[in-house]
Amino acid sequence: MSYLNFDKTLLVNLERSLSKEMIRTNRAGAYNSTTLVDCNTRKYHGQLVLPLPEIGPDNYVLLSSLDETVIQYGAEFNLGLHKYGENNFMPNGHKYIREFDCVVISKTTYRVGGVILTKERMLVSFEPRVLIRYTLVETGSPCVLRFRPFLAFRSVNELTHENARANTDMTAVSNGCKNRMYEGFPELYMQFSKKVTYTHDPKWYKDIEYQKEQERGFEYKEDQLVPGYFEVGMKKGESVIFSAGISEIKPSTLKGIWEKELLRRNARENMFACLKNSAAQFYKRMGDKCYLLAGYPWFGTTARDEFFATPSCTLDIDRPEYWQAIMDETAVPAVNAFIDQGKEDAELKGLDEPDALLWLIRAFQKYAHKYSVEEAAKRYGELCKKIIDYYKKGKHPRSVVHNNGLIWVEGRERPATWMNAMEYGRPITPRTGYIVEINALWYNAMCFTAEILRATGHDNMADLMDYQAALTKEAFVSTFWNGYYLDDYVIDAYHDKEVRPNMIWAAALPHSPLDRKQQKAVVDICTKELLTPRGLRTISPKSGSYRPIYIGGQLERDRNFHNGPVWPFTIAAYARAYMNVYKHSGISFMQRLLVGYEQEMSELCIGTLNELYDGNPPYKGHGGMSYAPSVAAVISVIDTMNHFETQQNL
Repeated sequence: MSYLNFDKTLLVNLERSLSKEMIRTNRAGAYNSTTLVDCNTRKYHGQLVLPLPEIGPDNYVLLSSLDETVIQYGAEFNLGLHKYGENNFMPNGHKYIREFDCVVISKTTYRVGGVILTKERMLVSFEPRVLIRYTLVETGSPCVLRFRPFLAFRSVNELTHENARANTDMTAVSNGCKNRMYEGFPELYMQFSKKVTYTHDPKWYKDIEYQKEQERGFEYKEDQLVPGYFEVGMKKGESVIFSAGISEIKPSTLKGIWEKELLRRNARENMFACLKNSAAQFYKRMGDKCYLLAGYPWFGTTARDEFFATPSCTLDIDRPEYWQAIMDETAVPAVNAFIDQGKEDAELKGLDEPDALLWLIRAFQKYAHKYSVEEAAKRYGELCKKIIDYYKKGKHPRSVVHNNGLIWVEGRERPATWMNAMEYGRPITPRTGYIVEINALWYNAMCFTAEILRATGHDNMADLMDYQAALTKEAFVSTFWNGYYLDDYVIDAYHDKEVRPNMIWAAALPHSPLDRKQQKAVVDICTKELLTPRGLRTISPKSGSYRPIYIGGQLERDRNFHNGPVWPFTIAAYARAYMNVYKHSGISFMQRLLVGYEQEMSELCIGTLNELYDGNPPYKGHGGMSYAPSVAAVISVIDTMNHFETQQNL
């Protein structure tokens, strides 16, 4: 049995199989996502979901589902599955599934009597087109396959209902039809690799339910249009390819495109291979620009997430060409325009966040570790110095450097950090003033920039930077160190003493403001009170604010968001801090910690990691089904282990 293989026993058990999702992307923003049994449980699921910037900023579901029916000797066996209310699932096609495999591409095997049918799907790289290949592996006589397309033509953040505006007409194209359900949308071309017959029979399938949305307290019932159905005859050993895209394609080319795309895929035979594959799915090419999406299914591109995740999602998986495309060709020009002209990038949001540019310098520092300080200085030295000056000269719109060398930010009205959940327009976790991880990043950024200056022969400037960093280090310790661990934030006389994971960065960064004893104390309290098999809790269970389970309506989930659940992206800093303190003796512990993530490869969204997990066992996953910082963090842990195992210094 392969690494990502699921058998009949699991698949026919809807309580288990409906919790397992899959997602595939085209590296240009489009995706295909559903559950392993092809029953959509989110409004974000769909066979073809893509960005349509000419309509709006969201992704849009065009083709929601494609129901297949096997017809043999006049008997019909419908392979589809939808939820219609009161736990009513129809038409129960999951009972015919014998296996689901997703090592290379997703492949579902059905058995209907003596008929064995496989369904494989993939997205065409950098093109908004999904291909689904059906192969009649075994049959006693020729069969007919019938296909019913379920159309949505809506934003992923909305639901549609029966209405008179919807265009139910279908226009014939080569080996298929096209439809534009609403004005303003592109036409959806549905075509096959061989001739098919189409029967026009428009119907609305009403009250389809999405149980994930119901659990989240959102509207969860939808009507979808099925304009008619396609039929194609097949014989044993024959394959037919279905294509759905926003442009017409020559049916004769589909087989060649399929074979070419298949050669681009890599097998996901272990955890690292899964993470590499998942990391590449966050790439988003837009013309001559390339970004790293924060995740799927509802995320855009945000500076903090991109700068945190890009090094591991490119350099650590041997994809330096994407580092070049994301950083050198897109992010660096955007940051220069932001600093020089105050110009926000249309796609890269949040450049004004107080810590965003510090995460960029940290990304450059990782580049230096991968290659050399000299190479980093040549490529990014000027920008590093520009960023430091931008903060020091008080030009940053949301922060100020005080005379003690620390960065002060206002976070009571607008969130200043990654703990950014809101309630009635105000931060739920109002971290403000001197914030521990921002100032740890600031100290590290100054020290690294001094290295850069020295590597380019600017010794006097480097000495001055080191002197200023030393003042910041002294102020950091006197401000945050409470004798046992680090306060989370400090404003005036108030010291927030909640045990949160933010302190771990002060012990993890290459230039730490803490001495070895203090680093060990931080690591030890995080291990004792925050560590779980999925990462660090957002607050200690000893706190009166501890709310570990991410459940309920929107407000309840927002209140819990950063007050107990685990965010896996914290594990990267924890692993580095742990290894900084315990050196090679910590390798076996970190290897055992990775086992928790290995288990997640076959849970929830298979082959990737969720945004967050409950803080208490069984640590159930929630939020975005695939989150770039989570994936990047575990790749970083593996890279950290590899460095220590090969006797290399980070």
